[in-house]
Amino acid sequence: MADLPTASTVSTRTLSLGAQRIAVRESAGQGPAILLVHGNSSSSRVWQQTLEGELGRKYRIVAVDLPGHGQSSDAGEAERAATYSIPGYADAIRQVVEQLSLHKAVVVGWSLGGHAALEASAHLPQAAGFMIFGTPPLPFPLPAELGGAFLKLGLGFEKDWNEEQAREYVADFLVPGTHGPAFLMEDAVRTDGHARASLGASIGGVGYRDEPGIVAALTRPLAILHGAQEQIVGLPYLQAMAPSMPTLWRGEVQVVDNAGHALQWEQRAAFELLLDAFVQDCQR
Repeated sequence: MADLPTASTVSTRTLSLGAQRIAVRESAGQGPAILLVHGNSSSSRVWQQTLEGELGRKYRIVAVDLPGHGQSSDAGEAERAATYSIPGYADAIRQVVEQLSLHKAVVVGWSLGGHAALEASAHLPQAAGFMIFGTPPLPFPLPAELGGAFLKLGLGFEKDWNEEQAREYVADFLVPGTHGPAFLMEDAVRTDGHARASLGASIGGVGYRDEPGIVAALTRPLAILHGAQEQIVGLPYLQAMAPSMPTLWRGEVQVVDNAGHALQWEQRAAFELLLDAFVQDCQR
Protein backbone atom coordinates (compact mmCIF):
# COMPACT_ATOMS: atom_id res chain seq x y z
CA MET A 1 0.00 0.00 0.00
CA ALA A 2 1.24 3.47 -0.82
CA ASP A 3 2.34 5.82 1.93
CA LEU A 4 -0.42 8.11 3.13
CA PRO A 5 -0.53 11.10 5.45
CA THR A 6 -0.12 10.17 9.09
CA ALA A 7 -2.83 12.46 10.45
CA SER A 8 -6.03 10.59 11.18
CA THR A 9 -9.22 11.29 13.04
CA VAL A 10 -12.15 9.05 13.80
CA SER A 11 -15.50 10.75 14.14
CA THR A 12 -18.39 9.38 16.17
CA ARG A 13 -22.09 9.95 15.83
CA THR A 14 -25.39 8.50 16.95
CA LEU A 15 -28.08 7.47 14.48
CA SER A 16 -31.78 7.13 15.23
CA LEU A 17 -33.17 3.82 13.99
CA GLY A 18 -36.74 3.94 15.20
CA ALA A 19 -36.60 3.55 18.97
CA GLN A 20 -32.93 2.57 18.81
CA ARG A 21 -29.94 4.90 19.15
CA ILE A 22 -27.05 3.39 17.22
CA ALA A 23 -23.47 4.59 17.67
CA VAL A 24 -21.08 4.55 14.72
CA ARG A 25 -17.41 5.44 14.27
CA GLU A 26 -16.13 6.69 10.93
CA SER A 27 -12.57 7.02 9.68
CA ALA A 28 -11.15 10.01 7.82
CA GLY A 29 -10.60 8.25 4.49
CA GLN A 30 -12.45 9.17 1.31
CA GLY A 31 -11.95 5.97 -0.70
CA PRO A 32 -14.44 3.15 -1.28
CA ALA A 33 -16.61 2.40 1.75
CA ILE A 34 -16.19 -0.45 4.21
CA LEU A 35 -18.76 -1.29 6.91
CA LEU A 36 -17.44 -3.21 9.94
CA VAL A 37 -19.78 -5.21 12.20
CA HIS A 38 -18.53 -6.62 15.50
CA GLY A 39 -19.44 -9.82 17.32
CA ASN A 40 -21.50 -10.86 20.32
CA SER A 41 -20.70 -8.94 23.53
CA SER A 42 -18.14 -6.73 21.81
CA SER A 43 -18.26 -3.30 20.18
CA SER A 44 -16.84 -1.15 17.40
CA ARG A 45 -13.74 -0.65 19.55
CA VAL A 46 -12.47 -4.01 18.31
CA TRP A 47 -11.85 -2.28 14.95
CA GLN A 48 -10.19 0.86 16.33
CA GLN A 49 -6.67 -0.03 15.12
CA THR A 50 -7.95 -0.26 11.56
CA LEU A 51 -10.09 2.87 11.83
CA GLU A 52 -7.15 4.91 13.10
CA GLY A 53 -4.49 3.43 10.85
CA GLU A 54 -3.46 3.41 7.22
CA LEU A 55 -6.62 1.76 5.89
CA GLY A 56 -8.72 4.29 7.79
CA ARG A 57 -6.88 7.05 5.95
CA LYS A 58 -7.31 5.29 2.61
CA TYR A 59 -10.94 4.16 2.81
CA ARG A 60 -14.16 5.46 4.26
CA ILE A 61 -14.52 2.92 7.07
CA VAL A 62 -17.60 2.87 9.28
CA ALA A 63 -17.88 0.65 12.36
CA VAL A 64 -21.23 0.18 14.06
CA ASP A 65 -22.22 -0.69 17.63
CA LEU A 66 -25.05 -3.19 17.37
CA PRO A 67 -28.14 -2.68 19.57
CA GLY A 68 -27.39 -3.51 23.19
CA HIS A 69 -23.64 -3.21 22.63
CA GLY A 70 -21.01 -0.50 23.02
CA GLN A 71 -22.46 3.00 23.00
CA SER A 72 -25.73 2.00 21.32
CA SER A 73 -28.94 1.87 23.32
CA ASP A 74 -30.45 -1.27 24.80
CA ALA A 75 -33.70 -2.57 23.38
CA GLY A 76 -36.84 -2.09 25.43
CA GLU A 77 -38.58 -5.13 26.86
CA ALA A 78 -41.19 -5.25 24.10
CA GLU A 79 -38.55 -5.03 21.35
CA ARG A 80 -35.94 -7.46 22.68
CA ALA A 81 -37.07 -10.59 20.88
CA ALA A 82 -37.05 -8.94 17.46
CA THR A 83 -34.08 -6.62 17.97
CA TYR A 84 -31.73 -9.11 19.61
CA SER A 85 -31.85 -11.66 16.81
CA ILE A 86 -29.90 -12.27 13.62
CA PRO A 87 -32.69 -10.68 11.50
CA GLY A 88 -32.87 -7.79 13.98
CA TYR A 89 -29.16 -7.10 13.75
CA ALA A 90 -29.34 -7.45 9.97
CA ASP A 91 -32.07 -4.81 9.89
CA ALA A 92 -29.85 -2.49 11.93
CA ILE A 93 -27.10 -2.98 9.33
CA ARG A 94 -29.56 -2.22 6.53
CA GLN A 95 -30.73 0.97 8.19
CA VAL A 96 -27.18 2.16 8.86
CA VAL A 97 -26.39 1.55 5.18
CA GLU A 98 -29.42 3.64 4.20
CA GLN A 99 -28.73 6.52 6.56
CA LEU A 100 -25.01 6.78 5.75
CA SER A 101 -25.26 6.01 2.01
CA LEU A 102 -23.09 2.91 2.30
CA HIS A 103 -24.95 1.04 -0.43
CA LYS A 104 -21.77 0.08 -2.33
CA ALA A 105 -19.68 -0.75 0.72
CA VAL A 106 -17.76 -3.93 1.37
CA VAL A 107 -19.49 -5.38 4.44
CA VAL A 108 -17.20 -7.08 6.96
CA GLY A 109 -18.75 -9.17 9.71
CA TRP A 110 -16.92 -10.79 12.60
CA SER A 111 -18.56 -13.68 14.50
CA LEU A 112 -22.19 -12.65 15.18
CA GLY A 113 -21.57 -9.71 12.86
CA GLY A 114 -20.85 -12.16 10.05
CA HIS A 115 -24.16 -13.94 10.57
CA ALA A 116 -25.94 -10.58 10.54
CA ALA A 117 -24.09 -9.57 7.37
CA LEU A 118 -25.14 -12.77 5.58
CA GLU A 119 -28.72 -12.24 6.73
CA ALA A 120 -28.62 -8.66 5.45
CA SER A 121 -27.08 -9.55 2.08
CA ALA A 122 -30.41 -9.94 0.27
CA HIS A 123 -31.32 -6.39 1.33
CA LEU A 124 -27.99 -4.89 0.23
CA PRO A 125 -28.12 -5.45 -3.55
CA GLN A 126 -25.40 -2.90 -4.32
CA ALA A 127 -22.88 -4.09 -1.73
CA ALA A 128 -19.49 -4.57 -3.39
CA GLY A 129 -18.72 -7.73 -1.45
CA PHE A 130 -18.83 -9.49 1.91
CA MET A 131 -16.06 -10.62 4.24
CA ILE A 132 -16.75 -12.83 7.25
CA PHE A 133 -14.63 -14.54 9.88
CA GLY A 134 -15.41 -16.38 13.09
CA THR A 135 -18.68 -17.11 11.30
CA PRO A 136 -19.50 -20.67 10.19
CA PRO A 137 -22.52 -20.47 7.81
CA LEU A 138 -25.25 -22.32 9.70
CA PRO A 139 -28.24 -24.19 8.28
CA PHE A 140 -31.80 -23.39 9.29
CA PRO A 141 -33.45 -24.99 11.07
CA LEU A 142 -30.43 -25.62 13.24
CA PRO A 143 -29.71 -29.37 13.44
CA ALA A 144 -28.74 -31.13 16.66
CA GLU A 145 -25.34 -31.98 15.18
CA LEU A 146 -23.48 -29.04 13.66
CA GLY A 147 -20.79 -31.06 11.95
CA GLY A 148 -17.88 -29.36 13.68
CA ALA A 149 -18.98 -25.79 12.97
CA PHE A 150 -18.07 -24.88 16.53
CA LEU A 151 -15.25 -26.11 18.72
CA LYS A 152 -17.12 -24.62 21.67
CA LEU A 153 -20.14 -22.41 22.18
CA GLY A 154 -18.99 -20.73 25.38
CA LEU A 155 -21.26 -18.37 27.28
CA GLY A 156 -22.60 -16.36 24.38
CA PHE A 157 -26.25 -17.08 25.14
CA GLU A 158 -26.06 -16.59 28.93
CA LYS A 159 -27.91 -13.54 30.25
CA ASP A 160 -25.99 -13.06 33.49
CA TRP A 161 -22.24 -13.39 33.93
CA ASN A 162 -19.96 -13.06 36.89
CA GLU A 163 -16.51 -11.56 36.34
CA GLU A 164 -14.85 -14.96 36.00
CA GLN A 165 -17.32 -16.00 33.28
CA ALA A 166 -16.80 -12.74 31.40
CA ARG A 167 -13.04 -13.30 31.47
CA GLU A 168 -13.54 -16.85 30.22
CA TYR A 169 -15.68 -15.60 27.35
CA VAL A 170 -13.16 -12.95 26.30
CA ALA A 171 -10.25 -15.39 26.57
CA ASP A 172 -11.86 -17.46 23.81
CA PHE A 173 -11.43 -14.50 21.44
CA LEU A 174 -7.65 -14.85 21.56
CA VAL A 175 -4.80 -17.25 20.93
CA PRO A 176 -4.67 -19.48 24.04
CA GLY A 177 -2.46 -18.07 26.76
CA THR A 178 -2.43 -14.51 25.43
CA HIS A 179 -4.05 -11.36 26.80
CA GLY A 180 -6.05 -8.74 24.95
CA PRO A 181 -6.75 -5.06 25.58
CA ALA A 182 -8.84 -4.10 28.61
CA PHE A 183 -11.72 -2.85 26.48
CA LEU A 184 -12.58 -6.40 25.40
CA MET A 185 -13.57 -7.15 28.98
CA GLU A 186 -15.25 -3.77 29.39
CA ASP A 187 -17.37 -4.33 26.29
CA ALA A 188 -18.35 -7.83 27.37
CA VAL A 189 -19.49 -6.57 30.78
CA ARG A 190 -21.30 -3.57 29.27
CA THR A 191 -23.37 -5.65 26.80
CA ASP A 192 -27.04 -5.98 27.68
CA GLY A 193 -27.44 -9.51 29.04
CA HIS A 194 -30.82 -9.69 27.35
CA ALA A 195 -29.00 -9.40 24.01
CA ARG A 196 -27.30 -12.74 24.65
CA ALA A 197 -30.32 -14.49 26.11
CA SER A 198 -32.71 -13.20 23.43
CA LEU A 199 -30.28 -14.12 20.67
CA GLY A 200 -30.18 -17.70 21.91
CA ALA A 201 -33.96 -17.86 22.24
CA SER A 202 -34.48 -16.31 18.81
CA ILE A 203 -32.69 -19.11 16.99
CA GLY A 204 -35.70 -21.35 17.49
CA GLY A 205 -38.23 -18.50 17.35
CA VAL A 206 -37.50 -15.55 15.09
CA GLY A 207 -35.00 -17.76 13.25
CA TYR A 208 -32.69 -16.68 10.42
CA ARG A 209 -32.14 -17.40 6.73
CA ASP A 210 -30.39 -20.65 5.82
CA GLU A 211 -26.77 -19.54 5.59
CA PRO A 212 -25.32 -22.35 3.42
CA GLY A 213 -28.07 -21.43 0.98
CA ILE A 214 -27.09 -17.75 1.15
CA VAL A 215 -23.40 -18.36 0.40
CA ALA A 216 -24.25 -20.87 -2.34
CA ALA A 217 -26.48 -18.33 -4.12
CA LEU A 218 -24.38 -15.22 -3.48
CA THR A 219 -23.43 -13.39 -6.68
CA ARG A 220 -21.00 -10.95 -5.12
CA PRO A 221 -17.51 -11.76 -3.84
CA LEU A 222 -17.33 -13.49 -0.46
CA ALA A 223 -14.08 -13.58 1.53
CA ILE A 224 -13.78 -15.95 4.48
CA LEU A 225 -10.89 -15.54 6.92
CA HIS A 226 -9.91 -17.83 9.78
CA GLY A 227 -7.44 -17.56 12.65
CA ALA A 228 -5.10 -20.55 12.72
CA GLN A 229 -5.41 -20.72 16.54
CA GLU A 230 -9.17 -20.12 16.54
CA GLN A 231 -10.82 -21.52 19.70
CA ILE A 232 -14.48 -21.25 18.67
CA VAL A 233 -14.97 -22.08 14.96
CA GLY A 234 -13.79 -25.26 13.22
CA LEU A 235 -11.70 -24.77 10.07
CA PRO A 236 -12.60 -28.17 8.50
CA TYR A 237 -16.28 -27.15 8.53
CA LEU A 238 -15.49 -24.04 6.50
CA GLN A 239 -13.15 -25.86 4.14
CA ALA A 240 -15.72 -28.58 3.47
CA MET A 241 -18.27 -25.92 2.56
CA ALA A 242 -15.89 -23.97 0.30
CA PRO A 243 -16.67 -25.87 -2.95
CA SER A 244 -20.34 -24.88 -2.62
CA MET A 245 -19.49 -21.16 -2.54
CA PRO A 246 -19.23 -19.99 -6.16
CA THR A 247 -17.94 -16.50 -5.35
CA LEU A 248 -15.47 -17.48 -2.63
CA TRP A 249 -12.53 -15.08 -2.86
CA ARG A 250 -9.34 -16.74 -4.06
CA GLY A 251 -11.20 -20.06 -4.03
CA GLU A 252 -10.42 -20.96 -0.42
CA VAL A 253 -10.60 -19.91 3.21
CA GLN A 254 -7.80 -17.45 4.03
CA VAL A 255 -6.02 -18.70 7.16
CA VAL A 256 -4.20 -16.12 9.29
CA ASP A 257 -1.29 -17.48 11.32
CA ASN A 258 -0.82 -16.70 15.01
CA ALA A 259 -4.41 -15.50 15.34
CA GLY A 260 -7.49 -16.65 17.15
CA HIS A 261 -11.13 -15.60 16.90
CA ALA A 262 -10.39 -11.84 17.03
CA LEU A 263 -7.84 -11.98 14.23
CA GLN A 264 -8.46 -8.36 13.23
CA TRP A 265 -6.94 -7.28 16.55
CA GLU A 266 -4.30 -9.96 17.08
CA GLN A 267 -2.88 -9.88 13.56
CA ARG A 268 -3.86 -6.44 12.38
CA ALA A 269 -1.27 -6.21 9.60
CA ALA A 270 -2.22 -9.54 8.04
CA PHE A 271 -5.92 -8.73 8.36
CA GLU A 272 -5.52 -5.33 6.73
CA LEU A 273 -3.48 -6.71 3.84
CA LEU A 274 -6.29 -9.17 3.12
CA LEU A 275 -9.01 -6.56 3.55
CA ASP A 276 -7.20 -4.07 1.31
CA ALA A 277 -6.69 -6.68 -1.42
CA PHE A 278 -10.32 -7.79 -1.18
CA VAL A 279 -11.67 -4.25 -1.44
CA GLN A 280 -9.47 -3.63 -4.47
CA ASP A 281 -10.71 -6.82 -6.13
CA CYS A 282 -14.33 -5.86 -5.39
CA GLN A 283 -13.85 -2.59 -7.30
CA ARG A 284 -12.93 -4.39 -10.55
